[in-house]
Amino acid sequence: MFLSFAKKNLHILAVASVILFIHWYNNFFTTYGFFRDELYYIACSEHLSFGYVDQPPLCAFILRSIRSIFGDSIFAVRLLPSLAHAGTVIIAGSISRQLGGNRFAQLLASILMAVAPGIVGITGIYSMNAIEILLWALTFFMILWLIETNEPRYWIVIGFLLGIGLMNKISMGWMAVGLAAGVCTTPMRHWLKTPWPWYAAGLAVILFLPYIIWNIQNDFAHFEFAKNAARVKYASQNPVTFVTGVFTLYNPLAVPVWGAGFFVIFRHPKREVRSIGIIIITVLAILLMNGNSKAEYFNPAMVVLFAAGSVQIERWISAQFRWIGVMYTVVLASTGLMIMPMAIDLLPPDRLQEYMHSLGIPIQNTEGHSMGMLPQHFADRFGWESLTSDIAEVYRNIDDKEKPLTTIYVQNYGEASAIDFYGVQYELPKVMCGHNSYWLWGLERLNDSLEVLIAVGGSMIDYSDTFSEVVQMKTHSSEYAMPYENNLPIFLCRKPRLRIRTVWNSTKKYI
Repeated sequence: MFLSFAKKNLHILAVASVILFIHWYNNFFTTYGFFRDELYYIACSEHLSFGYVDQPPLCAFILRSIRSIFGDSIFAVRLLPSLAHAGTVIIAGSISRQLGGNRFAQLLASILMAVAPGIVGITGIYSMNAIEILLWALTFFMILWLIETNEPRYWIVIGFLLGIGLMNKISMGWMAVGLAAGVCTTPMRHWLKTPWPWYAAGLAVILFLPYIIWNIQNDFAHFEFAKNAARVKYASQNPVTFVTGVFTLYNPLAVPVWGAGFFVIFRHPKREVRSIGIIIITVLAILLMNGNSKAEYFNPAMVVLFAAGSVQIERWISAQFRWIGVMYTVVLASTGLMIMPMAIDLLPPDRLQEYMHSLGIPIQNTEGHSMGMLPQHFADRFGWESLTSDIAEVYRNIDDKEKPLTTIYVQNYGEASAIDFYGVQYELPKVMCGHNSYWLWGLERLNDSLEVLIAVGGSMIDYSDTFSEVVQMKTHSSEYAMPYENNLPIFLCRKPRLRIRTVWNSTKKYI
């Protein structure tokens, strides 16, 4: 069966193999370090739970399994997202076939999915976002398969994918809402007279139930996080930046393709296929009404738009003008490869700066921070090991009698997870931090034995109310890190005025 599939899809598999090779080669030889969020996912995998402040638990459980088998190298940690990207490339070509596309359409859809900067960037690091894209692609594929075969058991697969997707990232709920709207407004409504959609919904809810219960037990932590993130972290985002980002994130030259995808979906001979279009429109409406959505949130919908649009491009180009399609595909592939160094760490920092300057691409970010020498996507891969080394130097100079009574405190989960990860070799104590899930983990470790605190960031006055003796020991610097992670003071605090449990609530920062 596999050999038969491979024989029929060599063109799609070839594209998937190329992008997989690029990811693997890059991850094996990269001169950059782990991205901030990757270190946090590693920390989450050390604290397995049915929920976290900023995410459901699936990606942490998966990463724990990967680390136990393959270890903690960058290549091992990024193995799954690279495979997810290759898998999504194959699904894009397969969906194109489902929608009536021939070899050219399948190849075009695969290439677009392989080189779209927004997709490449997300799958270049370990995160729930890389898994999300694959799960959405599989769900779209199964919905179309259900429409094609009218086989009710596929509802169970759809329900399973929705439930697993929700346990990875709650944005899968947008897909569920869109699917419900699509079923109700297209001929797919005939399924509502059967128990199968209800079975699917029930299965999804059951699979998602552990995270719901976790939130109830933790004062609806994720809702607090989402509210604060929209109000502060993503305050610079708005519907205009979202729409602009959608038109640029997937290569501006590809807009005619995914734009034509709407036409194919809503004009498909099988009116049930319009349910796919309803899903996409629903997702767009939710993201626009949110008001602070980032363009990358639309990533999962692009797989079906690329696939459908490629079918339309194939139809528009008649046999005698097929060369136009070939040239257009070459241009899309070439420009995608040209932009790729801005998505994954193919170039050393100095060369990346020169490359971006030569293309006239400004350094931007979507979280309202001041920028340094590199885009945040790359800057957040620098400085973590040297920060840990600087803290270890301070820790080594503490009297051996004081070390069991010493704790490290930092400002955010990036610093905390980096020190926890790299600090093992220095035998550093686990970090205390009030940021997101680290605040909850800190609750588990509160005790009155703290006598010495190594504090990173902030100012001396921030710690003077809690400690009688505060001395700045070092200043951590990293040339390529984000400005707020550069020139960080490291304080040594002694003689506590207050016990840590009395001030811990004030450190809480869900954002």
